[in-house]
Amino acid sequence: MECKPDLRDHTATLSPRVALKRPDLAARISYADRRRLFLILMALPALAYVVAVGVWPLTKGLWFSLYDYNLLKPTRTHFVGLRNYADVLGDSVTRQAFFNTIVFTVSAVAAELVLGFAIALALWRDDRFNRVCLALILIPVTITPLVVGLIFRALLMPDYGLIGYYLAEYGFSGPRGLFADGPSALATLIFIDIWEWTPLVALILLAGLKALPVDILEAARADGATALQRLRMVIIPLMAPSIVLAVMLRTIDAFRIFDSIFVTTGGGPGNATNSLMLHAVKQGLEFFNIGLASAIANVTLLCIAVFATVFVILFRQADRRAHGS
Repeated sequence: MECKPDLRDHTATLSPRVALKRPDLAARISYADRRRLFLILMALPALAYVVAVGVWPLTKGLWFSLYDYNLLKPTRTHFVGLRNYADVLGDSVTRQAFFNTIVFTVSAVAAELVLGFAIALALWRDDRFNRVCLALILIPVTITPLVVGLIFRALLMPDYGLIGYYLAEYGFSGPRGLFADGPSALATLIFIDIWEWTPLVALILLAGLKALPVDILEAARADGATALQRLRMVIIPLMAPSIVLAVMLRTIDAFRIFDSIFVTTGGGPGNATNSLMLHAVKQGLEFFNIGLASAIANVTLLCIAVFATVFVILFRQADRRAHGS
């Protein structure tokens, strides 16, 4: 009768000295190393997404800005260094677009901050009516800026607009509407941005109000401070981090305004409402000058980076003051 070999684990027959030389892999890796490896593997998809969607396009944009690259002449591309940036700084249209962007950003953010703070104070008390009002005023934030621009364009048309017709009929606007005149067109775009984004500022400031320490407010009231004194000496200093955060988010977003201008005025009349982002899109998609469009976009990105750095510094200082550290 033929004997079959024993197929059991041969490690049982090894001597203890040999078995010690083959420890389990999991036993050789500590828990901290396994946890670190797990977190790295979990972060890899997000890192790949950031590289593909953020880092790679920015790198290509920086690369294109150093070349004379026009899609109408793709075979005549050559390196020009910083000449595109010099053309951007010396171009009167770009300077006008920069000025319009600054005016739009400062005006819109300032109005949104004042109105948002007033709304937050009005909704500070936590009751059912205020919660319903907060849900209703947040509706504009849920609409995309492109759709908001189309809605207001339809409303303000002088021929058939539900609002624009009566404004032109009673002389509150020109016969061609609010978007036909430079100052009124820019002011209308600022109003559209205020209408859409004031609720977001109010929500951020309302969250800051609800996080205020109650004992400090009660102590100020017990000391005889009036409502205006409590607002000026207690509430606003403690609200500084929330105020800086709201201003930072809105400034960064408003400075790259594109959607509502594109669908309402297209940058006109003339260049009265042209913005930096819209100017970059026109150079790239209308004139196919990819090098100059990349330079304009990089200048816009640099301005946003400077704003973000300044606001982060201000936020940290305000947070340290508010917490007494």
